Amino acid sequence: MAVMLVLRALGLGDLLTAVPALRALRRARPDDRILLAAPEPLAPLVRLLDAEVELLPTAGLSALPAVPPVDLAVNLHGSGPESIADLRGTRPRRLLTHRHPDHPDLDGPEWKRDQHEVARWCGLLAYAGIPADPTDLTLRRPATPSPAPGAVIVHPGAASAARRWPPQRFAAVARALADDLAGTSARVLVTGSAEERALATAVATDAGLGPEAVFAGHDLAELAALVAGARLVVCGDTGVGHLATAFETPSVLLFGPTPPSRWGPPADRPRHVVLWTGTVGDPHASTPDPGLVRIATPTVVDAARTLLAGGAPCRTARTTQTASPSVSSAPATSD
Repeated sequence: MAVMLVLRALGLGDLLTAVPALRALRRARPDDRILLAAPEPLAPLVRLLDAEVELLPTAGLSALPAVPPVDLAVNLHGSGPESIADLRGTRPRRLLTHRHPDHPDLDGPEWKRDQHEVARWCGLLAYAGIPADPTDLTLRRPATPSPAPGAVIVHPGAASAARRWPPQRFAAVARALADDLAGTSARVLVTGSAEERALATAVATDAGLGPEAVFAGHDLAELAALVAGARLVVCGDTGVGHLATAFETPSVLLFGPTPPSRWGPPADRPRHVVLWTGTVGDPHASTPDPGLVRIATPTVVDAARTLLAGGAPCRTARTTQTASPSVSSAPATSD
């Protein structure tokens, strides 16, 4: 049996934006053994991909474990050169990647910085004659039942400070939605990773919610079940937002400094409402992006209430602008 090695040793949102490419690879090579090099905590979601891939636990670059002889290696990780070098180290018979000047003997498509992440990997496969559907993002629903069916999820965390909307504003949103839902069976939960427990607790406390409203430090199986069974998700540009897209759970997504044209949900899904002020900044900054901060709390509450009421904002409501955009150059994606 031929072995295909796919490198995507990144985070939750990164895995979910690669779902169409992974499924396309499976359709193209139905008899291959596909090894997905990705972090071990993503295992619960790998089982929901419907792509019949095996997780090869990999913490990041320069961390590939030993693999059997590889027929085809596919770089879904980055632009290179490190990810290319990692895959070349496995001595594959063939390697599919974007081209990079540090590896001039390898052909491939040009890396386009401003391309949507889903389209990027579908385009890489198209270069090799493998068709992929960029709208094929929906995951199979988890077998695990939701720990809080019908919950409204407020997720204040993000991987970088630049993408974290102020916690006191998340608390104001949580408080307003909890007041709206008073007397019903629906609950507002504040979610986060184990590292974000203090943040989630502070937001829940500021919102006037009890400690039972904090859902932090759970594994991805439980988080996936919670999002899949939720009424609404409110969060920034994070992996939880991609989970909402994957399970078709209505969501209000706060973007900045990276534009939704690179990481947002498909434009034809009106139940995922994107709020963005139109500015682009440094995604690695140590403070919240100024454009993100310009998104006002009432705007978020109004969008959430519209979705909870069963409404679907018009497509032009996906982008909100509170000031004239001042677009600056964002750093190129690094490997």
